[in-house]
Amino acid sequence: MGKFRFIPTEIEGVLIIEPSVFGDARGYFMETYQQEEFEAAGIVGPFVQDNQSKSTKGVLRGLHFQKEHTQGKLVRVVSGEVFDVAVDCRPNSKTFGKWVGVILSSENKKQFYVPQGFAHGFLVLSDEAEFTYKCTDYYDPSSEGGVKWDDPDIGIQWPQVDGEIKLSAKDGQHKGFKEQTFEYFERW
Repeated sequence: MGKFRFIPTEIEGVLIIEPSVFGDARGYFMETYQQEEFEAAGIVGPFVQDNQSKSTKGVLRGLHFQKEHTQGKLVRVVSGEVFDVAVDCRPNSKTFGKWVGVILSSENKKQFYVPQGFAHGFLVLSDEAEFTYKCTDYYDPSSEGGVKWDDPDIGIQWPQVDGEIKLSAKDGQHKGFKEQTFEYFERW
């Protein structure tokens, strides 16, 4: 038996990963990544950059992508809880414009793999959350792109949180899905 369970979603290539967690009275141990098992499941790196953020309840980061230096992301939560979303932006995909979401938390220890060609974002559900992600390419600020988080053409069903959604100024200015062509994702 492997150390990970790879669960397909409704969108090909987007996976939920459940690690094996070994716990006792002292706490727990788990592996969060093992190259051979991930490659066997279709998650091929290499991963070249690790990121971590901390946010408070109601913060929504996304929906982000890079036009060049496209990133696959392996994401997880080390404290707190978020609702994490991937939107298929690959023009040649049968699920183009569809989304899939999952709750990630320090309690459930699930991970989410978002391949190249997707917009990605998350909403913090707990008082605060620390979010980590491995990326298959480097961050390039000149290549940033995004999709409006509440675009009715996508129809993401974000969970309710107390208070207002908190966005960065940049995230509040993303265009809607149908206002973009995504030609940079045709190879995916």
